Amino acid sequence: MTSKVSSPTEQADEAVVGEQRKPPGAKDVRRLDRVIIRFAGDSGDGMQLTGDRFTSETASFGNDLSTLPNFPAEIRAPAGTLPGVSSFQLHFADHDILTPGDAPNVLVAMNPAALKANIADVPRGAEIIVNTDEFTKRAMQKVGYATSPLEDGSLDGYNVHPVPLTTMTVEALKDFELSRKEAERSKNMFALGLLSWMYHRPTEGTEKFLRTKFARKPDIAAANLAAFRAGWNFGETTEDFAVSYEVAPASTAFPTGTYRNISGNLALSYGLIAASRQADLPLYLGSYPITPASDILHELSRHKNFGVRTFQAEDEIAGIGAALGAAFGGSLAVTTTSGPGVALKSETIGLAVSLELPLLVIDIQRGGPSTGLPTKTEQADLLQAMYGRNGEAPVPIVAPRTPADCFDAAMEAARIALTYRTPVLLLSDGYLANGSEPWRIPETDELPDLRVQFAQGPNHTLDDGTEVFWPYKRDPQTLARPWAVPGTPGLEHRIGGIEKQDGSGNISYDPANHDFMVRTRQAKIDGIDVPDLEVDDPTAGTDTAATTLVLGWGSTYGPITAAVRRLRTAGEHIAQAHLRHLNPFPRNLGTVLRGYDKVVIPEMNLGQLATLVRARYLVDAHSYNQVNGMPFKAEQLATALKEAIDG
Repeated sequence: MTSKVSSPTEQADEAVVGEQRKPPGAKDVRRLDRVIIRFAGDSGDGMQLTGDRFTSETASFGNDLSTLPNFPAEIRAPAGTLPGVSSFQLHFADHDILTPGDAPNVLVAMNPAALKANIADVPRGAEIIVNTDEFTKRAMQKVGYATSPLEDGSLDGYNVHPVPLTTMTVEALKDFELSRKEAERSKNMFALGLLSWMYHRPTEGTEKFLRTKFARKPDIAAANLAAFRAGWNFGETTEDFAVSYEVAPASTAFPTGTYRNISGNLALSYGLIAASRQADLPLYLGSYPITPASDILHELSRHKNFGVRTFQAEDEIAGIGAALGAAFGGSLAVTTTSGPGVALKSETIGLAVSLELPLLVIDIQRGGPSTGLPTKTEQADLLQAMYGRNGEAPVPIVAPRTPADCFDAAMEAARIALTYRTPVLLLSDGYLANGSEPWRIPETDELPDLRVQFAQGPNHTLDDGTEVFWPYKRDPQTLARPWAVPGTPGLEHRIGGIEKQDGSGNISYDPANHDFMVRTRQAKIDGIDVPDLEVDDPTAGTDTAATTLVLGWGSTYGPITAAVRRLRTAGEHIAQAHLRHLNPFPRNLGTVLRGYDKVVIPEMNLGQLATLVRARYLVDAHSYNQVNGMPFKAEQLATALKEAIDG
């Protein structure tokens, strides 16, 4: 189930100017259909908090939105340097959108490093708000500016607004008993107030947030509120900002329901909790902190009232070992990690395959190899998820497509794990984990029933008539073995990593038995019931039917769909399909692929899904790849797909 409603077209990234009105005594107010704003500054400037607060108010206003936080991997890079730049991009609109936007209409640059790191992405004619206080000679030399970009003409093609943010913040807080350094920390709230005025954002939520966040430090709360209001008032009174903007709520973009803004990691956490409630099982998370998966551990630790137990282990191996033990004990067991952690967990995942116990392995992918790019996104763990274990150890794989869709993906992963008694790998990534969008909160009666039946007594009769419990006697439909909770009288059985005898579960080195067990475990995964692949092809069955199919998986959904909309608006015929299930593939995938002359697969790797598709279906799938730590841009994909159509 997708988390967004598709609109017929995807607009270009430039904000569209509508009517302009000017009430008596007021500044001009210009109506836009969309805006892309990027806040950028030093990693200590609070850009993520600023962007998050602007996003929350935008969500409460009713706009559709998509975000792209981008922060350094270093815990604290040297202040004012390019490696230390942190940014937060928000795309919001009065209609359905799919991506954080290709290029910002507005850049807020808190220092020279932020300007230099981001100016290449800013189109000519865009607005740039610059904190002039930070453009000192030393700060500019630190990032390689020989002369001030505010004075040398290099920014002449932009609408530059020089604002002494630091000085004005300190002035606004002069009546507070704060040091200058303490007062300067509130400059991000001044910038937030200014941008909130420019785009008519609500303020009540931010003011409540600041009072709550600093409840134990009322003087700091009051200072931040004062800086926020000072920024708003500056926008209202200054002559430098002659125009403010309105972006109406996206009133027709979504089905009726209650919505909230949600990130991918938060949606995943809620999905895991909901799955445990629907299964009537306690949720157990055994995990070791790793970027960008740690937020799931943090969030789940807050929900002990829902029967959630979290264990922060000493390392990745201990984390999954504890989770597998919890699965043996009858819990819905989860372990969270990123690519390097999956490598460390591989032996225990293989053990879970052998024991045939339900276990959710959540991989929030990031740039690799090794430590790689901890805070950047990538989807290059697909082949590791598919084959990264010794022996024949097949594991189902599911992948969410948007931040909100992480909730549904978690539910689906739990369904498969519990029904088929198998570990399941869920492949999210940093882009989905940290990005956010509106999410319709489902009603409980919309959620699937995931309850399972534990083994209660003997299930096999020996030749001599003795009734015994066989731990590997399978369900004929699912091939799942019974789940026996330890301590149940009469259900004692041996477990371990050595090959099991079919049925009895005793240790077996018999060649024929091993061959049978390997093939049976594979058949169980191959037989998992997954929905057929849906194809979005408005031209199907017509005389001008599309001959090109773009196939994606995971977080490429937004950019691919945005690119496809652009091409269709331009009159091109192109079909689109997106995979949720990567092992096993949907049963109709081969038929779908053979229905088109060309298949293009965009991926944030070097062609891993394309490799699987070519090998399985002997289809000449064309890869379009990017591995720069950032998501695809819609215009970039549209150009590549147009070349594929014409080629």
